Amino acid sequence: MIYLDYSATTPVDEEVLDAFIKTTKEYIGNANSLHLLGVKSKKLMESATMQVASLLNVDKEEVIFTSGASESNSLAILGLLLKYPNRGKHILTTPLEHSSITETLKYCEKLGYVIDIIPLLENGAIDFEKMKAMITKDTVLVTIAQVSSELGIHQDVEKIGIYLKNYPLTFFHVDGTQAVGKIPINLENIDLFTFSGHKIYGLKGVGCLIKKKKIELEPLIHGGKSQTVYRSGTPALPLMVSLAKALRLSLSTQEENYLKVQKLNEFLIEELKKMPMVTINSTSLSIPHIVNFSVPTIKAETLLHQLEQEEVYVSTKTACSNEKDLSLALLALGKDKEIARSSIRVSLSHLTTEEEVKTFLKILKESIEKLHLK
Repeated sequence: MIYLDYSATTPVDEEVLDAFIKTTKEYIGNANSLHLLGVKSKKLMESATMQVASLLNVDKEEVIFTSGASESNSLAILGLLLKYPNRGKHILTTPLEHSSITETLKYCEKLGYVIDIIPLLENGAIDFEKMKAMITKDTVLVTIAQVSSELGIHQDVEKIGIYLKNYPLTFFHVDGTQAVGKIPINLENIDLFTFSGHKIYGLKGVGCLIKKKKIELEPLIHGGKSQTVYRSGTPALPLMVSLAKALRLSLSTQEENYLKVQKLNEFLIEELKKMPMVTINSTSLSIPHIVNFSVPTIKAETLLHQLEQEEVYVSTKTACSNEKDLSLALLALGKDKEIARSSIRVSLSHLTTEEEVKTFLKILKESIEKLHLK
């Protein structure tokens, strides 16, 4: 098996899994309980919270554990808008966002909010000058992924955050799900930041929202104080501990792993360029962990399943050939419909080997030739 879908989910690290199991067995008390077992669990919860805060250079009161990045994004956006209903009805975002952002914003439109899409430059960066012109006194939120999940395009969120300081009534939310553990993170000029455990070799079912202290949110899950007042329910202590562990491990080896992935990326792209039927969609701003390409003569789903037959696992935006399922990200970059309909995402990891990449390239070439003969 050759797994090349690490941006979708990663295998759990053994140390992370061990931390989860140990906590499950040794900390049976509800952290909200007043008895000794509850107090013991609460102390560990506070320790996990402090560790996440320390690793991201924020205050412990700013860490909110959730079930994952999708919940974190919903809480960040809806919780904010519900808390500040009179700040404005205008939201800015990009055409590169994850569905947990785009679908939440569609719901916001039903609540009376106006959503505007910031245009992109050819390399996928937001058009900074146009963004500046689009901000009005009614702009309550700017939400931008630091790294896009489909193309891996890295936005300069530090520059954006610094500029938005000129608009103290405008909040800045960054989806960091594809950035954490891969590239450096600086949350100094970001109001709300979200990420997930299963993208950094942690467990599924846990994520995090960093909310700066100056900001309030309206809870989406009510029931009283838990780990924070912003999300009620029995604290999922083993998952919290596992996330803190996964974050520490991923950050401690981030630079080393980046260099390894970068080397694999350079080799992969160089070899893909030699294939006449392949169009590379990744840009100069794409992080090395994500390589997006198209074979315009073959539907993405068809190629994905052909590779799957050879136990090679990649990803695609397109589930079928309907126009509504075209890659909006690629269309926003000016690509034609055939390119947008046939895009394949290969996502690399420090666990990926050079031999796996070479085998993938061989199987890809054979698969393209085989599908052309049908």
